[in-house]
Amino acid sequence: MPLSASSADTSKTVKLERYNSYLRKIHSTKVLKASSKVLFRATLLVALVLVLVFAINYHPLSDSHSAASHHLHRRSFLSTGIFSSSSSSLGEGAAWEKRVRQSSTPKRPHGLSVLVTGAAGFVGSHCSIALRKRGDGVLGFDNFNDYYDPSLKRARQELLEKNQVFIVEGDLNDGPLLRKLFDVVPFTHVLHLAAQAGVRYAMKNPQSYISSNIAGLVNLLEVAKAANPQPAIVWASSSSVYGLNTENPFSEEHRTDQPASLYAATKKAGEEIAHTYNHIYGLSLTGLRFFTVYGPWGRPDMAYFFFTKAILHGKSIDIYRTQDNQEVARDFTYIDDIVKGCVGALDTAEKSTGSGGKKRGPAQLRVYNLGNTSPVPVGRLVSILEGLLGSKAKKHLIKMPRNGDVPYTHANVSLAYKDFGYKPTTDLAAGLRKFVKWYVGYYGIQPRVKRENSHADDSA
Repeated sequence: MPLSASSADTSKTVKLERYNSYLRKIHSTKVLKASSKVLFRATLLVALVLVLVFAINYHPLSDSHSAASHHLHRRSFLSTGIFSSSSSSLGEGAAWEKRVRQSSTPKRPHGLSVLVTGAAGFVGSHCSIALRKRGDGVLGFDNFNDYYDPSLKRARQELLEKNQVFIVEGDLNDGPLLRKLFDVVPFTHVLHLAAQAGVRYAMKNPQSYISSNIAGLVNLLEVAKAANPQPAIVWASSSSVYGLNTENPFSEEHRTDQPASLYAATKKAGEEIAHTYNHIYGLSLTGLRFFTVYGPWGRPDMAYFFFTKAILHGKSIDIYRTQDNQEVARDFTYIDDIVKGCVGALDTAEKSTGSGGKKRGPAQLRVYNLGNTSPVPVGRLVSILEGLLGSKAKKHLIKMPRNGDVPYTHANVSLAYKDFGYKPTTDLAAGLRKFVKWYVGYYGIQPRVKRENSHADDSA
């Protein structure tokens, strides 16, 4: 009996341990399954978060808003919804590409397909319209900066839209955006007019000139050299490159190694950079040295523009004289003449010779003066404006400060005439008459001479 009882106890203990082991296995299995579910859900959640972060911070460059400016137009899934944001981006991308293609497609046989940088600017808007009207494809590119009133640039944009020219809003230093444009359109030409303009502003914001006139130019050339086909490039240099040159009239053969301003230095650097990309990569490059361009839709930072504003508002204007008390004179060139020069340069630009970023043969490299060939003293400019506006200017004669301005400019344009028939036809009086007509219409101002004539008619 005692032996039998002991065996029974041992058997119960063994059974109990087996049962507990069985329970432990079941519990472990449940824990493992639960852990797996938690791990799977956590992994899924992390993946979803990563997808959302990617979707918020990245849009295809063909999206109209992203193409314009990535840092200004990022879309939030909180306002558009996770799935609708994705689908609408694709839709807008297709619509954007369609507008880009339509704008850049020529409407005449053998027409050009031109990317115009700075298209919302003064010269850029006029050139874009002229090219489009003759049947060329034109795609604009502009960053709409606030160097001067952006509303004027937006008004020019509206004018271009009426002429079926689409402007992509973006910066020259946005390489991916530029590459996207060249992927979408096989441009035959680039008219590069985007730049940080103005001589005096360089003393306030020098970095803007480096960023736009040097870094921006290099970025554009980098994209162009890799494009297939490589476009021919016509770009805006400046008469400012002549700097302290004292030979007159200014010829392309004269020295340009004495710039008087940072602006001039960046434009001279641009000419040297153009030489480099022509030599190494076979890009066809033509630089145009503009001489004091004026006319309707002009720049508010130019003397003829702010003189007009000051005279109409009865404010005084500073008229510079040289250190030896001579009158300052400029070779004022009307916008229509400049446009003819730009178009002539485009029409005579030879094809680039590079392919795949490599030079295959010698390529065209040119530089031209585009001026009026008739320097006019600034005092004469003021007298013409007084007559057109019917109001006397409050003149303040002062010595020219050392701010980068030069006392005299005079263009020799014989080379441009020889190569593409450039011949300016608008004198300053006729050009200013057209400018004043635009100015008073755009700003809704009635010149005093017209008001007096109106009163005389009423009394009669």
